Amino acid sequence: MSIFYRPEGAVLGDVIPFYDGGEFKPFYLRNFRGNRDETHRDSWVMLTTRDHVHFAEHDTGIVGGTGSVIRADGVYHMFYCTFQQDPERNYINHAVSRDLDVWTELSQDKFRSDDDIYASVHWRDPFVFYVPEEDCYWMILAAQKNGRTTRRGCVGLCKSRDLHRWTYCEPLYAPMNAQCAFECPDLFRWGDWYYLVFSSYADRFQTLYRMSRSLYGPWLTPEVDTFDTRAFYAAKTGSDGKRRFVYGWNPTRECDQHHFDPQEHDGRDCNTWDWGGSLIVHELWQDADGALYVKPVPEVLDAFGPEQPLTLTPLTGEWTVEKDVCAVDTPYGYAAMLLPEMKGTCRLSMDVMLRGGAAQAGAALHVDEAFCEGYYALIDAFRRRVEYRTGVRMTERGGQKFPYEVEMERPLSRATGETFHMDVLADGSVLEVYVDGRVVLGTRMFDRTGGHFGLFVENGSACFAHIRLFSAEP
Repeated sequence: MSIFYRPEGAVLGDVIPFYDGGEFKPFYLRNFRGNRDETHRDSWVMLTTRDHVHFAEHDTGIVGGTGSVIRADGVYHMFYCTFQQDPERNYINHAVSRDLDVWTELSQDKFRSDDDIYASVHWRDPFVFYVPEEDCYWMILAAQKNGRTTRRGCVGLCKSRDLHRWTYCEPLYAPMNAQCAFECPDLFRWGDWYYLVFSSYADRFQTLYRMSRSLYGPWLTPEVDTFDTRAFYAAKTGSDGKRRFVYGWNPTRECDQHHFDPQEHDGRDCNTWDWGGSLIVHELWQDADGALYVKPVPEVLDAFGPEQPLTLTPLTGEWTVEKDVCAVDTPYGYAAMLLPEMKGTCRLSMDVMLRGGAAQAGAALHVDEAFCEGYYALIDAFRRRVEYRTGVRMTERGGQKFPYEVEMERPLSRATGETFHMDVLADGSVLEVYVDGRVVLGTRMFDRTGGHFGLFVENGSACFAHIRLFSAEP
């Protein structure tokens, strides 16, 4: 059983969240890559789900890039983008439907950037919503503002009273710091705060967010301004009025789309990230200061199957072991513990208590009995981060490939202490590591399968408690 949705023979791209009729109906961009033929073509596809685990598909027949869906006066309106070459231009397109089944494109509503406020090429990913204060609709877009440097990425803005004719306005958000367009913008209100979400494909290459007390800004940068890693892109949010979720995709490393992969390497774990992959959904929650954090969706946690028997086998270090609790004190070295074999779709849940200023502790995945080959997700208490490493790093070849300290990391909030809860979710090659229901690190594990779960501690003392294993595999 697969938990993180991926369409058969294709990849899942940008998600367009939508809630209607008591169901979540997120749309997405389906891309068949090398599997295209007369019956398999790229298009917008609507998913239907109540739990973000089980999905039904419906092809809309619409071909184009990211956008949004809104219901007004009993009519569903889809806004999306299309792309022209020679000269290169992006266009905003409009389609309507009475039933979310049959869509009619309104070719007369198609429009491009104004070449005055906004640059000519980047004009895409429209997000449309109604603003009661102005009694009109706003459309925010991925755009570039005209300017003297290439640092012109912005969230553009247009306004309309009828969803057909749009007026160009000054950007909603234009920090003039990025050499890209701010893709897949999303905006929502939660209590006294407005939130602006967008993705940057230059420099940081992540989905970011800003917050403001006013729809008109200024837009503040929170302490942790991202939801996940580089392996969670083009994320947008959706709500049923009670809970809010953020939808993104965990990319593959399969096809070297931009010819960046090294000629000689140690496997797909060293490849560059592709466009599109598997659906990842996190649940959002709002802290007292307005900051947003992510936690696992409870229905997704439950889908990882029944609890499995637990065995704890010390390899190095002086461990104390009792049922589902183990502890070790290794202030000047490394201690390793072997857990049962991993299944294809499985989950490790535990509490981790760390002591020692330089302590690191975490979970090993697909690790061999020599605790060498595998993947490692750890909490670094001193540097206040969650970190991910592959087994390649443990070799001389890895030292040549990675001339820096980490492969992937997520910052821990200053609110965290010395006790952490970890949920480690593995579904085939997809890995999502949640810490404290507050931060998540997503990535992929391609080259190692089988093997064991494991625990490890370095330069400190740690206690692992309430260790539980679940598997959706027989």
